Amino acid sequence: MSENYPAPAKLNLMLRVVDQRSDGYHELQTVFQFIDLADQLQFDSRPAGQFSRSGGPEGVPEADDLSIRAAKCLADVGAVHEGVHIHIDKILPMGGGIGGGSSDAATTLIVLNRLWRTGLRREELMEIGASLGADVPVFIFGRSAWAEGVGERLQLLDALPESHYVLLHPQVFVSTREIFTAPELTRHHVPSTIGAFLGGATENTLEPTVCARYPEVEHGARWLKNQGVHDVRLTGSGACVFGLVADNISAQQIAARVPAPWRAWSVRGCNKHPLYELAEQ
Repeated sequence: MSENYPAPAKLNLMLRVVDQRSDGYHELQTVFQFIDLADQLQFDSRPAGQFSRSGGPEGVPEADDLSIRAAKCLADVGAVHEGVHIHIDKILPMGGGIGGGSSDAATTLIVLNRLWRTGLRREELMEIGASLGADVPVFIFGRSAWAEGVGERLQLLDALPESHYVLLHPQVFVSTREIFTAPELTRHHVPSTIGAFLGGATENTLEPTVCARYPEVEHGARWLKNQGVHDVRLTGSGACVFGLVADNISAQQIAARVPAPWRAWSVRGCNKHPLYELAEQ
């Protein structure tokens, strides 16, 4: 049995859309922090040119899976004459705003860079990751961060509280593309600052659009507030919402009461990716 490697989820502790570029992409400000909820990946060697996957996200063809695409990109860049079979024990919900697919891709790049001895530096892996998706680089960066641009300009925030949260998924899939192309989305908010965030400015400006289009998300947020959860907000473009609790026991008790078909987890913030050292060369 090959070794398990974690691909942790992330939370956006704040997210602000500040502009839209001429190429259609949006300029953002956000704060990323990892949590201790993760997919688990296994990697087994295959002959050159053979790339396959088991497990993973339902309904996503193997060829479209970000992990397979990441492996192929790394093999091309590193001139690797080896293939791989990737097994993904999928825990993180798709369309949840917690970066599941991006995290799987980042773990793939980090682990295969070591197993294949391609010797790429963290910055080089981040460049490959950026070609796969806007959230992939932060998982390779591997530390809590303030991010700007489309999420690629990262500034270390290593002193964030590693708080306890309840994370709730209302069992709906939110399309990131749908939210960012919504005509009613406000695209020109006044830019914020790290100081404002640390002072309590934790708004996610995508939340009104997501809640209007997906009422279950708003219902989930209201349910958490009614359970005494504090500072409840959307992560990413949804569908997951989360909020602060005092400790793990409180979070577990609230998560256990979540009504079906919703799902909820007790999670804790983590300022360092569990594979951070593995990406060092």
